[in-house]
Amino acid sequence: MSKTTTETELPPVPDDDGAAERLSTAPVESEGPTGIGVLGWARWMWRQLTSMRVALILLFLLSLAAIPGSLIPQNGQNQFKVQTWKAQHTAVAPIYEKLQLFDVYSSVWFSAIYILLFVSLAGCIVPRTWQFVGVLRARPPAAPRNLTRMPVYAAWRTEADADRVNAAAHRLLRRRGFRAHLSGDAVAAEKGYLREVGNLLFHLSLFALLGGFAWASLASGTGGKLMVEGQGYSNTITQLDDFSGTRFYGNQDLDPFYLKLDGFTSKFQTQGDQMGAARQFTANVEYYRGSDESKLKKGTIEVNHPLEIGGSKVYLIGHGYAPVITVRNGNGEVVYHDVVPFLPQDANLTSTGVVKVSDYGTGPDGNRTQLGFSGFFLPTAPVSFEGTGPISLFPGDAAPELVLNAFSGDLGTDSGLPQNIYQLNTRKLTQLTQDGQPAKAALKPGQGWTLPNGYGSVTFEGYKQWASFNVSHRPGNAIALTGAVLAILGLIGSLFIQRRRIWVRAVALPGGGTQVELAGLARSESAKIAEELAELAVDLQDDAPASEDEPTPEDPATEDPAPGGAGPDGPAPDDDTAAEPAAADRAAAEPAAADPAAEDPAAPADQDSKE
Repeated sequence: MSKTTTETELPPVPDDDGAAERLSTAPVESEGPTGIGVLGWARWMWRQLTSMRVALILLFLLSLAAIPGSLIPQNGQNQFKVQTWKAQHTAVAPIYEKLQLFDVYSSVWFSAIYILLFVSLAGCIVPRTWQFVGVLRARPPAAPRNLTRMPVYAAWRTEADADRVNAAAHRLLRRRGFRAHLSGDAVAAEKGYLREVGNLLFHLSLFALLGGFAWASLASGTGGKLMVEGQGYSNTITQLDDFSGTRFYGNQDLDPFYLKLDGFTSKFQTQGDQMGAARQFTANVEYYRGSDESKLKKGTIEVNHPLEIGGSKVYLIGHGYAPVITVRNGNGEVVYHDVVPFLPQDANLTSTGVVKVSDYGTGPDGNRTQLGFSGFFLPTAPVSFEGTGPISLFPGDAAPELVLNAFSGDLGTDSGLPQNIYQLNTRKLTQLTQDGQPAKAALKPGQGWTLPNGYGSVTFEGYKQWASFNVSHRPGNAIALTGAVLAILGLIGSLFIQRRRIWVRAVALPGGGTQVELAGLARSESAKIAEELAELAVDLQDDAPASEDEPTPEDPATEDPAPGGAGPDGPAPDDDTAAEPAAADRAAAEPAAADPAAEDPAAPADQDSKE
């Protein structure tokens, strides 16, 4: 008699949520991975860092991080531009300072991205190199059991001996540059290893490229120098306008040489849509290395064509005008005579500058005083400043004019504090007035201006051109350039070289004769493997001619893949009885060939590999 279960005998209903969850077959949710441990987390982070995805992200971040260095002036390249930029953008300059945007390439955040990319490449290159060495030392993968599953296949019947056919195929494949191995009744051959060599060369070149930049940032230095025509300087820290060194390159490591600016040639387009565009900037210089003046040489420096002196390169980075100004006191004595560089402010070289006469002496009131002048130099001045103000209409010196304002008082030069020679601190200065208006004058070359209140006169004697130079010492540039060239070559090799495999199997048939099978597999889609297999099949006809009842293979890619009109899974059965063993053979062969990696032992198991 069967036992009937009543309602009172049913299992008790869970009375809490926890019990309900334990009855469910759904996986238990957790807030995060458990049981992985510190070592497991470290292994996971290392795999993420050395993956292709993270490497591309880091490379993208590095290119993004370099953008501010191209848009914002850098301290290591041009200190004058940095100071000018800060003066024009006083609101955001402190924020940029904290973010290290004036020193992008030596900033903490840029270095962090740089180092992580370095580690990521190293973590990829080392294991991949060992893996490739192992592939080179290993034999080509053995022939699969079912060659008809390969993308390119050909077969025919011959009366030649099977061993003779295999030996001939082995010889022909080696003659074609394949690494071939004869084992049993089949020949396995592989070619295209230079593809992986190109891949490794690309990664190693990136490593060298980053290493060259890193070495340059650690052992390089840059200095700036502005020279007026006829001036020269010795490459020492005391005569440079500014200098930026690194950990392994200081002011004591400067290359000893002398450089003089003989003349400067500038030409601009005078008509057309591009009127005012620069057409020529050439600095004619004299120089010698060391302290031997007898080795004086002449040279030219143009934009993007630096002059190499020793281990340094001298680049032309700026150009402008320098008025020659003479100041006389109330007694007619010359108290100032110098060439004063004015800095360009726009594309037409409207330039600003100051003149500081700190040794003026006693003023008209009998007290010791100093004079200061600020103004504009206009290479091509307009007829009138009404509506436009003092601006230049053309960068060439077609109608030069000097506009000055005069001040008297204390320049602050005797305080011992450093000052910018291109700026005038008017905090303790009083602007001179004339007829109740601020004293100012517009002078052409050769004209003078009598200052009001008996302060003397100012004469605009003429003008010269000046050029600013960047003296750069970067020992890692050659390494970086070599790495870039090799990276391109490696990339070309990895893109255009196909890795491919060919198998040849010759098996004696029970009824007499030999069955010859050829199959090919390429690691990338390419018609080259089909062409090579066709050529091999034709060459093999000398040693294994096809039987008269068999067609000679001409195009393995389009022929029937097996004798007798075989399909991709083997010979087509003639009747139901023949179909059963064919189906059985397919079922037996299918598990081994279903996964391409099973027939391709050299295929990488890690899908995140940087190939």
